[in-house]
Amino acid sequence: MNRFAKRFLAALSAAVFAAVGVMATMPAASAAEKTVTVVTDPSFVPFESLDLKTGKYIGFDMDIIRAIAKRAGFQYHLKTMDFNGIIPALQAGSVDIAIAGITITKEREKKIDFSQPYYDSGLRIMVRANNNSIKTVKDFAGKSVSTKIGSTSYNYLTTKVPGIGKVVPFPGTSQMYMALMSGNVDAAFYDAPNVLYFIKTKGHGKVKTVGPLYAGQQYGIAFPKGSSLAGPVNKALESMKKDGTFAKIYKKWFGAEPPADLTR
Repeated sequence: MNRFAKRFLAALSAAVFAAVGVMATMPAASAAEKTVTVVTDPSFVPFESLDLKTGKYIGFDMDIIRAIAKRAGFQYHLKTMDFNGIIPALQAGSVDIAIAGITITKEREKKIDFSQPYYDSGLRIMVRANNNSIKTVKDFAGKSVSTKIGSTSYNYLTTKVPGIGKVVPFPGTSQMYMALMSGNVDAAFYDAPNVLYFIKTKGHGKVKTVGPLYAGQQYGIAFPKGSSLAGPVNKALESMKKDGTFAKIYKKWFGAEPPADLTR
């Protein structure tokens, strides 16, 4: 082998080793791509809340997103914020997924994308246990009613209940319920599962629900418009419904089998 060939091979070997060294020091892009930001509002029990004993977030939504992430093959960083900030955060692209008992509406679908429905809900009236003057939303005339900022219950009160005395919005459910129990408002109006959970727990014997279920609704997991995560999340949710995982989580938090329309 002549000197030119030896020099060429030596240079080629050095280049190969240098390239391998550079590749070895590069971070794994795939791992970074699989970590997403999930946002929730921890004031919506039993869907999401902070367990003061463990310091971890628990609830129906928390179990659902944990199972979905495992099946869809991504890791996530959980972020919390007030509900009224969630949709703007999705629109801005500062978060990747939102799961917080978010009602699927035509108006919201213009701004963000949703997964298939995973919970059937509606709106409920709650009053103090000794209140017999309010039976339906028609009785809100001249009355003050607490609800949550940015929620469908707020929209319902302000657009579909004429003659209401005053709508008093709060950033969290605990404030709106305490306003009712302390006598600062006449009624509270919010998502049925949260209202019923409060009556069964902290509000037991102090408050009650009256009237029918208003505005039948379904909850969905939310994404920024055009998100590539919607497909994998839907696929994971479908598989959970088929193999019974979804029903198991649902029964854990609500004590009953999920409605048939959610498992088809």
